Amino acid sequence: MKSFFDETGGWPTLDKVHKVFYDKVYVHPWMKQFFLGVEQKRIEQQQSNFMAAIFGGPKRYVGNSPKSAHLRMFITQELMDIRTQLLEESLLECRVSAPNRMIWLSKDKNFHSTILKKGHDEVVKRYATEEVLIIPRPPNC
Repeated sequence: MKSFFDETGGWPTLDKVHKVFYDKVYVHPWMKQFFLGVEQKRIEQQQSNFMAAIFGGPKRYVGNSPKSAHLRMFITQELMDIRTQLLEESLLECRVSAPNRMIWLSKDKNFHSTILKKGHDEVVKRYATEEVLIIPRPPNC
């Protein structure tokens, strides 16, 4: 039986989707502010490695858990909705089949509750010199 990783096309598909996705994120007036100073290629590779393991593929991800990686960020439901929209657009552009898009988005959504914050008091530094990211919605967004 094929894993979902294999079913979606493996590394070529994950890498393509995440390149298209982060191209969108890095120009979005609100989302891009969470990635200032973060090399896009690095985050694309991390996301591909993370999702590959989730999809039943190779386990190459060595980063923080989603919760730990996003502790310092005030991520609202509105931001998650924008993220989901950009991911769905990326999956469509990369010609991922409708059934696989639904599965992909469902697996991605499983992590939303671990990074969503209801209030600013839930945003915490992982270490003393780290900045918290509480970024209001820009007026042009």
